[in-house]
Amino acid sequence: MRIAVYGRVLKDEDSPHIQSFFDTLSKRKIEFIIYENLYSLLKERIKFKQKDIKTFNSHKDFDSGIDYLFSLGGDGTLLDTLTYVRDSGIPIIGINIGRLGFLASIGKRETEAAITALEMGTYVLDERTLLYLDSNKSLFGDTNYCLNDFTIHKKDTSSMMTIHTYLNGEYLNSYWADGLIVSTPTGSTGYSLSCGGPIIFPGSENFIITPVAPHNLNVRPIIVPDDNIISFEIEDRNKNFLCSLDSRFETIDSSFELAVRKANFTINLVRLNDNNFLSTLRNKLLWGIDQRN
Repeated sequence: MRIAVYGRVLKDEDSPHIQSFFDTLSKRKIEFIIYENLYSLLKERIKFKQKDIKTFNSHKDFDSGIDYLFSLGGDGTLLDTLTYVRDSGIPIIGINIGRLGFLASIGKRETEAAITALEMGTYVLDERTLLYLDSNKSLFGDTNYCLNDFTIHKKDTSSMMTIHTYLNGEYLNSYWADGLIVSTPTGSTGYSLSCGGPIIFPGSENFIITPVAPHNLNVRPIIVPDDNIISFEIEDRNKNFLCSLDSRFETIDSSFELAVRKANFTINLVRLNDNNFLSTLRNKLLWGIDQRN
Protein backbone atom coordinates (compact mmCIF):
# COMPACT_ATOMS: atom_id res chain seq x y z
CA MET A 1 0.00 0.00 0.00
CA ARG A 2 1.22 3.50 -0.87
CA ILE A 3 -0.40 6.62 0.54
CA ALA A 4 -0.16 10.42 0.33
CA VAL A 5 -0.35 12.58 3.47
CA TYR A 6 -1.67 16.16 3.44
CA GLY A 7 -1.99 18.75 6.19
CA ARG A 8 -1.74 22.49 6.79
CA VAL A 9 -1.11 23.60 10.38
CA LEU A 10 -0.57 21.26 13.31
CA LYS A 11 -0.51 22.18 16.98
CA ASP A 12 2.35 21.15 19.26
CA GLU A 13 0.00 19.07 21.42
CA ASP A 14 -0.85 16.93 18.39
CA SER A 15 2.77 15.91 17.80
CA PRO A 16 2.49 12.63 19.79
CA HIS A 17 -0.50 11.55 17.67
CA ILE A 18 1.32 12.46 14.45
CA GLN A 19 4.40 10.57 15.63
CA SER A 20 2.24 7.53 16.38
CA PHE A 21 0.69 7.76 12.91
CA PHE A 22 4.03 7.73 11.11
CA ASP A 23 5.39 5.03 13.44
CA THR A 24 2.43 2.85 12.47
CA LEU A 25 3.15 3.44 8.77
CA SER A 26 6.75 2.39 9.33
CA LYS A 27 5.78 -0.69 11.37
CA ARG A 28 3.32 -1.79 8.66
CA LYS A 29 5.90 -1.04 5.93
CA ILE A 30 3.53 1.40 4.21
CA GLU A 31 5.28 3.75 1.82
CA PHE A 32 4.13 7.37 1.83
CA ILE A 33 4.66 10.72 0.17
CA ILE A 34 3.96 13.88 2.15
CA TYR A 35 2.87 17.41 1.29
CA GLU A 36 6.05 19.49 1.14
CA ASN A 37 4.86 22.31 3.42
CA LEU A 38 3.66 19.76 5.98
CA TYR A 39 7.01 17.99 5.88
CA SER A 40 8.75 21.33 6.54
CA LEU A 41 6.61 21.75 9.66
CA LEU A 42 7.11 18.21 10.93
CA LYS A 43 10.73 17.36 10.23
CA GLU A 44 11.91 19.18 13.37
CA ARG A 45 9.21 17.59 15.55
CA ILE A 46 8.73 14.09 14.16
CA LYS A 47 11.23 11.26 13.76
CA PHE A 48 10.70 9.69 10.36
CA LYS A 49 11.94 6.12 10.04
CA GLN A 50 11.39 6.01 6.28
CA LYS A 51 14.49 7.15 4.44
CA ASP A 52 14.45 9.42 1.41
CA ILE A 53 11.14 11.09 2.21
CA LYS A 54 9.30 11.96 -0.99
CA THR A 55 7.11 15.07 -1.10
CA PHE A 56 4.43 16.52 -3.36
CA ASN A 57 3.27 20.03 -4.20
CA SER A 58 0.52 19.45 -6.74
CA HIS A 59 -1.59 16.74 -8.32
CA LYS A 60 1.11 16.37 -10.98
CA ASP A 61 3.34 14.77 -8.32
CA PHE A 62 0.78 12.00 -7.82
CA ASP A 63 1.07 8.82 -9.77
CA SER A 64 -1.08 5.74 -10.33
CA GLY A 65 0.56 4.07 -7.33
CA ILE A 66 -1.23 6.21 -4.71
CA ASP A 67 -3.90 4.10 -3.02
CA TYR A 68 -5.24 6.58 -0.43
CA LEU A 69 -4.79 10.20 0.63
CA PHE A 70 -4.73 10.96 4.36
CA SER A 71 -5.90 14.42 5.42
CA LEU A 72 -4.48 15.48 8.81
CA GLY A 73 -6.57 18.37 10.11
CA GLY A 74 -10.18 19.48 10.14
CA ASP A 75 -12.87 19.73 7.51
CA GLY A 76 -11.20 22.68 5.78
CA THR A 77 -8.02 20.66 5.36
CA LEU A 78 -9.98 17.79 3.86
CA LEU A 79 -11.66 20.16 1.39
CA ASP A 80 -8.18 21.25 0.25
CA THR A 81 -7.40 17.70 -0.84
CA LEU A 82 -9.93 17.91 -3.69
CA THR A 83 -7.44 19.95 -5.70
CA TYR A 84 -4.93 17.08 -5.42
CA VAL A 85 -7.22 14.08 -5.84
CA ARG A 86 -9.30 15.64 -8.64
CA ASP A 87 -10.99 12.98 -10.77
CA SER A 88 -8.48 10.24 -9.97
CA GLY A 89 -10.84 8.33 -7.68
CA ILE A 90 -8.22 8.14 -4.90
CA PRO A 91 -10.16 7.70 -1.61
CA ILE A 92 -9.68 10.38 1.07
CA ILE A 93 -9.31 9.51 4.76
CA GLY A 94 -9.95 12.44 7.10
CA ILE A 95 -8.09 12.28 10.43
CA ASN A 96 -9.63 14.93 12.68
CA ILE A 97 -6.91 17.08 14.21
CA GLY A 98 -9.12 20.16 13.92
CA ARG A 99 -12.26 21.31 15.65
CA LEU A 100 -15.62 19.97 14.44
CA GLY A 101 -14.44 17.15 12.20
CA PHE A 102 -17.73 16.48 10.43
CA LEU A 103 -16.07 15.26 7.22
CA ALA A 104 -12.78 14.37 8.87
CA SER A 105 -14.58 11.95 11.14
CA ILE A 106 -11.76 9.64 12.27
CA GLY A 107 -10.29 10.67 15.62
CA LYS A 108 -6.57 11.31 16.04
CA ARG A 109 -6.38 8.38 18.45
CA GLU A 110 -7.92 6.06 15.83
CA THR A 111 -5.19 6.27 13.19
CA GLU A 112 -3.89 2.74 13.79
CA ALA A 113 -7.44 1.35 13.62
CA ALA A 114 -8.00 3.27 10.37
CA ILE A 115 -4.83 1.85 8.81
CA THR A 116 -5.85 -1.66 9.90
CA ALA A 117 -9.27 -1.14 8.30
CA LEU A 118 -7.60 -0.15 5.03
CA GLU A 119 -5.39 -3.24 5.09
CA MET A 120 -8.28 -5.55 5.94
CA GLY A 121 -10.77 -3.86 3.62
CA THR A 122 -13.20 -3.33 6.52
CA TYR A 123 -14.33 0.16 5.62
CA VAL A 124 -17.00 1.88 3.55
CA LEU A 125 -16.50 4.25 0.62
CA ASP A 126 -18.93 7.16 0.64
CA GLU A 127 -19.31 8.52 -2.88
CA ARG A 128 -20.00 12.26 -2.79
CA THR A 129 -21.40 14.56 -5.47
CA LEU A 130 -19.47 17.68 -6.49
CA LEU A 131 -20.62 21.05 -7.84
CA TYR A 132 -19.01 22.33 -11.04
CA LEU A 133 -18.80 26.03 -11.93
CA ASP A 134 -19.15 27.33 -15.49
CA SER A 135 -18.37 30.99 -16.20
CA ASN A 136 -17.86 33.22 -19.22
CA LYS A 137 -14.45 34.23 -17.84
CA SER A 138 -11.82 32.02 -16.25
CA LEU A 139 -12.38 31.35 -12.56
CA PHE A 140 -10.47 28.98 -10.24
CA GLY A 141 -8.38 27.62 -13.12
CA ASP A 142 -8.90 23.91 -13.67
CA THR A 143 -10.18 23.32 -10.12
CA ASN A 144 -13.57 24.95 -10.66
CA TYR A 145 -15.47 22.42 -8.57
CA CYS A 146 -16.33 21.95 -4.90
CA LEU A 147 -17.60 19.39 -2.40
CA ASN A 148 -19.52 21.62 0.03
CA ASP A 149 -20.85 24.76 -1.59
CA PHE A 150 -20.67 27.53 -4.15
CA THR A 151 -21.44 31.05 -2.93
CA ILE A 152 -21.94 34.54 -4.31
CA HIS A 153 -21.47 37.09 -1.57
CA LYS A 154 -21.19 40.83 -1.13
CA LYS A 155 -17.71 42.13 -0.35
CA ASP A 156 -16.81 43.74 2.96
CA THR A 157 -19.61 46.00 4.26
CA SER A 158 -21.09 46.86 0.88
CA SER A 159 -24.85 47.07 0.30
CA MET A 160 -26.93 43.97 -0.38
CA MET A 161 -27.02 42.42 -3.85
CA THR A 162 -29.76 41.38 -6.24
CA ILE A 163 -29.16 37.90 -7.60
CA HIS A 164 -31.48 36.79 -10.42
CA THR A 165 -31.54 32.99 -10.39
CA TYR A 166 -32.64 30.53 -13.08
CA LEU A 167 -33.18 26.75 -13.22
CA ASN A 168 -32.36 25.33 -16.65
CA GLY A 169 -32.93 28.80 -18.06
CA GLU A 170 -36.33 29.25 -16.40
CA TYR A 171 -36.64 32.16 -13.98
CA LEU A 172 -36.75 31.08 -10.31
CA ASN A 173 -36.40 34.21 -8.16
CA SER A 174 -34.54 37.47 -7.60
CA TYR A 175 -32.83 37.38 -4.22
CA TRP A 176 -32.26 40.67 -2.39
CA ALA A 177 -29.66 39.48 0.06
CA ASP A 178 -26.08 39.58 1.26
CA GLY A 179 -25.41 36.52 -0.87
CA LEU A 180 -26.58 33.15 -2.08
CA ILE A 181 -25.38 29.60 -1.37
CA VAL A 182 -25.76 26.56 -3.59
CA SER A 183 -24.95 23.52 -1.50
CA THR A 184 -24.49 19.81 -2.14
CA PRO A 185 -25.93 17.29 0.35
CA THR A 186 -22.43 17.06 1.84
CA GLY A 187 -22.38 20.85 2.33
CA SER A 188 -25.88 20.92 3.82
CA THR A 189 -24.32 20.69 7.30
CA GLY A 190 -22.00 23.65 6.63
CA TYR A 191 -22.60 27.29 5.67
CA SER A 192 -26.09 26.55 4.32
CA LEU A 193 -27.15 25.09 7.69
CA SER A 194 -25.96 28.19 9.55
CA CYS A 195 -28.14 30.30 7.21
CA GLY A 196 -31.27 28.23 7.89
CA GLY A 197 -30.91 25.56 5.23
CA PRO A 198 -32.06 21.95 5.79
CA ILE A 199 -29.88 18.92 6.48
CA ILE A 200 -29.90 16.49 3.54
CA PHE A 201 -28.56 12.95 3.52
CA PRO A 202 -25.58 12.23 1.28
CA GLY A 203 -26.76 10.56 -1.90
CA SER A 204 -30.07 12.45 -1.94
CA GLU A 205 -29.35 13.75 -5.47
CA ASN A 206 -30.37 17.30 -4.60
CA PHE A 207 -28.91 20.77 -4.33
CA ILE A 208 -29.97 23.45 -1.83
CA ILE A 209 -30.30 27.13 -2.75
CA THR A 210 -30.03 29.17 0.46
CA PRO A 211 -30.09 32.99 0.63
CA VAL A 212 -27.75 34.77 3.03
CA ALA A 213 -29.63 37.38 5.11
CA PRO A 214 -32.44 37.94 2.56
CA HIS A 215 -34.39 41.19 2.74
CA ASN A 216 -37.70 39.39 2.13
CA LEU A 217 -39.59 37.66 4.94
CA ASN A 218 -41.12 35.14 2.53
CA VAL A 219 -37.87 33.90 0.99
CA ARG A 220 -36.72 30.50 2.22
CA PRO A 221 -34.16 27.88 1.16
CA ILE A 222 -35.31 25.61 -1.65
CA ILE A 223 -34.24 22.06 -2.59
CA VAL A 224 -33.89 21.25 -6.30
CA PRO A 225 -32.90 18.06 -8.16
CA ASP A 226 -29.19 17.92 -8.94
CA ASP A 227 -29.78 17.49 -12.68
CA ASN A 228 -30.64 21.22 -12.84
CA ILE A 229 -28.25 23.85 -14.18
CA ILE A 230 -28.51 26.84 -11.84
CA SER A 231 -27.48 30.15 -13.40
CA PHE A 232 -27.21 33.71 -12.09
CA GLU A 233 -27.32 37.33 -13.15
CA ILE A 234 -26.06 39.78 -10.54
CA GLU A 235 -26.87 43.42 -9.85
CA ASP A 236 -24.84 45.34 -7.33
CA ARG A 237 -24.20 49.02 -6.57
CA ASN A 238 -20.62 48.10 -5.83
CA LYS A 239 -18.24 47.01 -8.55
CA ASN A 240 -16.92 43.85 -6.91
CA PHE A 241 -18.22 40.89 -4.94
CA LEU A 242 -16.98 37.46 -3.92
CA CYS A 243 -17.43 34.08 -5.55
CA SER A 244 -16.32 31.01 -3.60
CA LEU A 245 -15.92 27.27 -4.03
CA ASP A 246 -15.62 25.73 -0.57
CA SER A 247 -12.83 27.73 1.13
CA ARG A 248 -11.38 29.13 -2.12
CA PHE A 249 -12.63 32.51 -3.33
CA GLU A 250 -12.09 35.07 -6.08
CA THR A 251 -13.23 38.66 -6.53
CA ILE A 252 -15.50 39.19 -9.53
CA ASP A 253 -17.85 41.85 -10.95
CA SER A 254 -21.26 41.91 -12.59
CA SER A 255 -19.79 41.17 -16.04
CA PHE A 256 -19.31 37.54 -14.98
CA GLU A 257 -21.97 35.07 -16.07
CA LEU A 258 -22.09 32.13 -13.66
CA ALA A 259 -23.79 28.74 -13.64
CA VAL A 260 -23.35 25.65 -11.46
CA ARG A 261 -24.22 22.03 -12.21
CA LYS A 262 -23.38 18.56 -11.00
CA ALA A 263 -19.79 17.61 -11.85
CA ASN A 264 -19.23 14.61 -14.09
CA PHE A 265 -17.04 12.94 -11.46
CA THR A 266 -17.35 12.25 -7.73
CA ILE A 267 -14.98 11.81 -4.80
CA ASN A 268 -14.75 8.95 -2.30
CA LEU A 269 -14.53 9.47 1.46
CA VAL A 270 -13.41 6.56 3.61
CA ARG A 271 -15.72 5.78 6.52
CA LEU A 272 -15.05 3.22 9.24
CA ASN A 273 -17.77 0.62 9.69
CA ASP A 274 -18.76 1.82 13.16
CA ASN A 275 -19.39 5.36 11.93
CA ASN A 276 -22.28 6.69 9.82
CA PHE A 277 -24.07 9.92 8.93
CA LEU A 278 -26.63 9.59 11.74
CA SER A 279 -24.03 9.01 14.44
CA THR A 280 -22.04 11.97 13.11
CA LEU A 281 -25.15 14.17 13.33
CA ARG A 282 -25.69 13.15 16.93
CA ASN A 283 -22.08 13.41 18.02
CA LYS A 284 -20.91 16.48 16.11
CA LEU A 285 -24.05 18.63 15.83
CA LEU A 286 -25.67 17.37 19.05
CA TRP A 287 -28.73 16.32 17.05
CA GLY A 288 -31.57 15.36 19.42
CA ILE A 289 -29.51 16.00 22.54
CA ASP A 290 -31.90 16.69 25.42
CA GLN A 291 -31.29 16.53 29.15
CA ARG A 292 -34.49 14.51 29.48
CA ASN A 293 -33.15 11.70 27.23
